[in-house]
Amino acid sequence: MKRRALVSVSDKRGVVAFARRLHGMGFEILSTGGTARALEEGRVPVVSVSKITGEPEILGGRVKTLHPRIHGGILADLEDPDHVTQLVEHDIAPIDLVCVNLYPFEQTVAGGAEEKEAVEQIDVGGPAMLRAAAKNFRTVAVVPSPEFYEEVLGELEVEGQLSLETRRRLALAAFLRTAEYDAAISGWLTGQVGENGDFPEARVVRYRRSAPLRYGENPHQKAAYYAEEGAEHLLSGVEQLQGRELSFNNLYDLDAARTLLADLVERSPGRAGAVIVKHANPCGAAAGETPAEAYAGAFESDPTSAFGGIVAVSGEVDGELAERISGVFTEVLAAPEFTPEAREVFAAKPNTRLLRAGGLYRHKLSPRYVTGGVLLQETDRVEDTAGYRVATRTEPTENQMPDLRFAWRVAKNVKSNAVVLAAGGATVGVGAGQMSRVESAEIAVGKAGKRARGAVAASDAFFPFSDGVEVLAEAGVAAIIQPGGSKRDKEVVEAADRHGMAMVLTGRRHFLH
Repeated sequence: MKRRALVSVSDKRGVVAFARRLHGMGFEILSTGGTARALEEGRVPVVSVSKITGEPEILGGRVKTLHPRIHGGILADLEDPDHVTQLVEHDIAPIDLVCVNLYPFEQTVAGGAEEKEAVEQIDVGGPAMLRAAAKNFRTVAVVPSPEFYEEVLGELEVEGQLSLETRRRLALAAFLRTAEYDAAISGWLTGQVGENGDFPEARVVRYRRSAPLRYGENPHQKAAYYAEEGAEHLLSGVEQLQGRELSFNNLYDLDAARTLLADLVERSPGRAGAVIVKHANPCGAAAGETPAEAYAGAFESDPTSAFGGIVAVSGEVDGELAERISGVFTEVLAAPEFTPEAREVFAAKPNTRLLRAGGLYRHKLSPRYVTGGVLLQETDRVEDTAGYRVATRTEPTENQMPDLRFAWRVAKNVKSNAVVLAAGGATVGVGAGQMSRVESAEIAVGKAGKRARGAVAASDAFFPFSDGVEVLAEAGVAAIIQPGGSKRDKEVVEAADRHGMAMVLTGRRHFLH
């Protein structure tokens, strides 16, 4: 019995050559509409599906293949005698291969199409055929994308048929494609309906493996990086110029570095920013007139911790800055551009991964994964300063206020409990991730040393007691910014007043777990 292949595709790349080679192996080619015309123009013998069904395409092409003579040929289990008998009774010939790809719904809505146009790009017959062929993979081969053409043809030409293993793998690819397609449609409709705003009853997010990872947080853990389909993500517009592949920890720290950098650049237009991250916490951050000035400030914050860090800068790295950064072991350096002189400097440091990184993306929502689920929240953003108020008798000076705002932005990006000391647009001490706020204050002043005198401090949440303020005052910190809201705010403010410190209350905390 002659083998039959149903070929009906929206993406016609390579389909003529694919069908021609199938025909050369003895397949009868069945097709529809535009695909049939393309094959005929390519001089590939083709049988119209309408000839098989005895019915014309109707409703503007919405109904073409939804017919028992098509789906019976796809779904018949040839290992089941009863199915074979029914095929004979109804004069239905089996279909051995189904090559289908779907209407470009995702591209259509991404281009901002109106609802009517988007609806017309919702494929019905295509997913039905893909699912039918994938369900019946033991006797039918499904080809859901041009990326499989060469593999399928190669195995058919060498072996004469596709192995069960190959057909099973193709079935998986088909079901993944229809799942992605349905997720795109449901996501679009959720936006159209506006169900519960950003937090609908059900949320379907598609991820695709974007980059291999050598291992996870530790060498015994397997890992991979998956990017959300249809959205800007951590590596959007990022080109790796040199170095080994990025690791799990590299990516996690890079996300922290670029998120803080976005906060610095957004709130300091016209100024450069630099961030150095270790273990998802900034050990140094600074703003400056140039990338070199910003990096110098960030590095001087904590030179010891900068070793093996992830560095992100907001401007071009030139040869001079490259010399400075390359003098310290740096795991990853991300910047919008590198001069030829900088590339030459880093060529001698092959273990440093250089990333040419463009835009700084921040999603509207921020996920936190927990066992078997996900916590979803609006992405935290630094508030407008209009709601800030000075709670102490002493007002911040004209020079202190920019540093307070800077420290507050950094503290938002430091794991809680967080206390950040800053001076001159750069961090001088960071206390992160402690179980008590006073310990974070002690670590921050310990990191700063003599630089704490005259510096300002930011606390990501209120001081539950005055002890944290006492630690900062003893080190010589001159002003503090914090959200307030503690039952003991009065005694905390009184402690600041006793030491002649200025204290600004923002009214909003910035926990980061």
